[in-house]
Amino acid sequence: MSSSWANLKNKVKMTAFLRLYAFAKIPLLSAIRPTLLEVSDQRVVLKVPLTRFTKNHMGVMYFGALSMGAEAAVAIKAVHAIQKNPQKIDFIFKDFKANFIKRADGNVHFICEQGEAVLALVEKAAKSGVRENQTFHSYAIVPSKDPNLKIAEFEITLSLKRRKL
Repeated sequence: MSSSWANLKNKVKMTAFLRLYAFAKIPLLSAIRPTLLEVSDQRVVLKVPLTRFTKNHMGVMYFGALSMGAEAAVAIKAVHAIQKNPQKIDFIFKDFKANFIKRADGNVHFICEQGEAVLALVEKAAKSGVRENQTFHSYAIVPSKDPNLKIAEFEITLSLKRRKL
């Protein structure tokens, strides 16, 4: 029971961090109201609700909101690792590829299962001092329709560099 309470507390804390960070640094991300459902060393699951702000004229999630969710699922691990690192590290996304398979007609969960690789890239950038790039994969599902059916797949290249003093 206590481990589930600690897990819930961590999710609430990380969601609050994500929303405050988004509000301060990326207001557009803040508008889609992302929620972290799972955060572990290996996996991140982020939910973006289907709302008036995320729907397009067809009543499904706008591809811009889908893209922001995909980016945030990778970025949350990088931002958290960067904040823990004593080195100042800047990050940006270098490129983005998406394959939209099905309509996103419900709340969308974005899943990145490469958390450890993101952490390793942050460490590599902190040590090397040169720009480090790596492509990460994530996908999206609409669990209310079919929790096993991918509605989109993403490839996003994270670019990190230690800031010069």
